[in-house]
Amino acid sequence: MLEVIILAAGHGSRMQSSTAKVLHLLAGQPLVSHVLGTAREVGAKRIHMVVGHDADAVQAVVTAPDVQCHLQQQQLGTGHAVQQAIHNCDSESTVLVLFGDVPLIHRDSLDEVIRAASSGMAMLSSHVPDPAGYGRVLRDAKGAFQGVVEERDATADQRRLSEINTGVLAAPAAAFCQYLERLTNDNAQGEYYLPEVLKLAREDGATVTVVQSDRALDCLGVNTPQQLEQLERLHQGALADQLMSQGVLIVDRLRVDIRGALHCGRDVCIDVNTVFEGTVTLAGGVSIGANCIISNSNIGEGAQVHPFTHIEGAEIKAGASIGPYARIRPGTVIDEVAKVGNFVEIKNTHLGRAAKASHLAYLGDADVGSKSNVGAGTITCNYDGANKYRTVLGESVFVGSNSTLVAPVTIDSGGFVAAGSTITDNVAPDQLAVARGRQRNVDGWRRPKKPEETD
Repeated sequence: MLEVIILAAGHGSRMQSSTAKVLHLLAGQPLVSHVLGTAREVGAKRIHMVVGHDADAVQAVVTAPDVQCHLQQQQLGTGHAVQQAIHNCDSESTVLVLFGDVPLIHRDSLDEVIRAASSGMAMLSSHVPDPAGYGRVLRDAKGAFQGVVEERDATADQRRLSEINTGVLAAPAAAFCQYLERLTNDNAQGEYYLPEVLKLAREDGATVTVVQSDRALDCLGVNTPQQLEQLERLHQGALADQLMSQGVLIVDRLRVDIRGALHCGRDVCIDVNTVFEGTVTLAGGVSIGANCIISNSNIGEGAQVHPFTHIEGAEIKAGASIGPYARIRPGTVIDEVAKVGNFVEIKNTHLGRAAKASHLAYLGDADVGSKSNVGAGTITCNYDGANKYRTVLGESVFVGSNSTLVAPVTIDSGGFVAAGSTITDNVAPDQLAVARGRQRNVDGWRRPKKPEETD
């Protein structure tokens, strides 16, 4: 059985933030949530989260049936952190240690480390061009592993080594417990270093396997806002590359943000400064204009979303046209070849096939039949201050500009509402509804003047 210990107790003082470091967001999710997802991908049956700074907030994010939290009251090093959880692991388990601020480690790398742990201790290393800040892997003249030295304890020659310790290691739980109990804090930091268990294992003649990774993201952690931003861009670029390899046309891979799961068909085109949140599906041939935000929505084949449009919790069907500057809110369904134009807001509404709301309208809690047309300046008055009511328009209804539809109200198929009307009663099929004051022109009227004005 595989159990994973995730270290998430640190303050992260270099983030200069009151938020725990592992709760800062990467691609719309807390750093630690990415690590949790990876732990589950590699088959962890139980996950042990070591918490410390802002423990309540971290626990609130990670709480799940397969997660146990363990409090590290004093921050005495990574070895001390693992000690808080190791005795809760089954003695027959393989234990894998991950870090809550290293969010993008690849599961294939971890699979290699886990396999290697079947015969003893195993660790993950990587060669990096700038090893500053990392512990260095020490080897003998024949290349055999000797140990890990932290940078503050390293000599000048050792600091020039490029092979670094990622911190990830795995071992049988029983062996792990034995070596953790023998740790000392005789070092520059006065801390209990987790990598010392590797040195102890080697001294005992146990097998220590070093798995080398050539994936840059495997060892990139977050300690500063700058590192978080850099990791965000690297991650977003990698996600964009994956989509482009599937036939998605992305105008600028540096100006797209995927904060969840984006599923695309072929020949999808995504313009600059677009944000996708939650789970979004774009069918084949969809076009997303610049500066759009789309959250938890499905966009049908060939639909066009024009610039500066915000879509949340909606379904846009094939061939529809949305925007620019439209806002589509949760519970909305836009049927095939329907049109929603500029500065139109729609909420919890079904807009029928080939129906149109071309500009400057609000449709809330409404059902609009096929081929109906909603004129500019039209609003549905769906809220009386306590309850919401629906507005129903049949097929081929025409609503003139600047009309107010006071729900609950129904305009049957073929109904016509004159511009500027306030509709409070139902309209029968093919009726014309006129609900506005009669115009009166006053002869001889003179425009008011300010006191200082003279004729």
